[in-house]
Amino acid sequence: MTRQAWAWALYDWANSAFPTVVSTFVIAAYFTKGIAPDAATGQAQWGWMQTIVGLAVALLSPVLGAVADAGGRRRPMLGLCTGVMVMATAGIWFAEPRPEDALWALACVGLATIAFELGNVFYNSLLPEVAPPAQIGRVSGLAWGLGYAGGLACLVVALFVLVQPKPPLFGLDAASAEPVRATALLTAAWVAAFAWPVLALLPGHHGPKPGWRTAAQGGMAEIIRLLRGLPRNPVMARFLVARLFYTDGLNTLFAFGAIYAAGVFGMEFEEILVFGIALNLTAGLGAAGFGLIEDRMGSKRTVMVSLGALVLLSAGLLVVEGKPAFWALALTLGLFIGPAQAASRTLMARLAPPEEVAAHFGLFALSGRVTGFLGPAALAAVTTATGSQRAGMATVVVFLALGAAILAGVRPYAATER
Repeated sequence: MTRQAWAWALYDWANSAFPTVVSTFVIAAYFTKGIAPDAATGQAQWGWMQTIVGLAVALLSPVLGAVADAGGRRRPMLGLCTGVMVMATAGIWFAEPRPEDALWALACVGLATIAFELGNVFYNSLLPEVAPPAQIGRVSGLAWGLGYAGGLACLVVALFVLVQPKPPLFGLDAASAEPVRATALLTAAWVAAFAWPVLALLPGHHGPKPGWRTAAQGGMAEIIRLLRGLPRNPVMARFLVARLFYTDGLNTLFAFGAIYAAGVFGMEFEEILVFGIALNLTAGLGAAGFGLIEDRMGSKRTVMVSLGALVLLSAGLLVVEGKPAFWALALTLGLFIGPAQAASRTLMARLAPPEEVAAHFGLFALSGRVTGFLGPAALAAVTTATGSQRAGMATVVVFLALGAAILAGVRPYAATER
């Protein structure tokens, strides 16, 4: 691998701290248990914030991706999104454990999440520039593995340096939740410290750059053309629809996995953090391991194998009773989460024309967000109707299986895809 490929992959190590610490295991729980007036209200407020974020990303990602293509500004726009994410994440520190700070916390998390998601559009679109076609799966898998390792490392620091010590280190005040709030500062510093190589080492755009207005007009025209052309490109259209469903399932699994572990298996906060560390470890190993064989195995086949395993293991998690069995199945499931995501990115990079890669990754982001409310809504509706967390989580299996069924009909262009 080249130095530029390593620099690109390191960005996954940097920015994966945000979804791990903020969106999933620490700040999300802090908001629900510490800031919101009660857990039910907190879950509802968090859900509405995520809905607004999903709509914003769905509207902005394809357009900005097309603008980046037309204006040759993928790297500068990645830098802008990274800077906004860092500042908004740091702002979470000022959200104290009181209901009147809920709006501030939601605004910071929402803005940071939008910047994170949009940044991934430009980041993913740089993949074909740093890896030759024969190694694109390996580089993508390595990056995804580094991402899980980065999230894991940041979570370990958050747990053992900030959350767990009694009394707290650095003079932090436990009564005002400063050890937990400090994890937001840690995450912001983590992203800033490790994200710079991709911004510094990747080559800039060569040739004249059109003005922002010209680029915006060209970008809008490009995205309209791509959307109109999807019916004539059934391979791309079917892949995006398939990803829409299985990504809904994966996102719902991430968003509610800790809640399920706490409610059904009685896990306490610190045990959930340890569970998160272990899950990130197996997910990273799975992403890196499958990345080594994906170029030979084929990106589509890698996604299909991963989704099949996720369906079976998720179904098992719905029926097991003991905590040891839950741990065993969940950590095994983690091995297939990373490959499903990394190989999807690789498949998109192989399907997209080189001159339109950022715009297509905008559609890629759109397919992962446009129906992002369906998974949580289905889970909530079934849980409410049945009064069972297990029944609610069963909707995840349905989304994953439906996505796999649609993807099975995709016939990629590349001869190496099987």
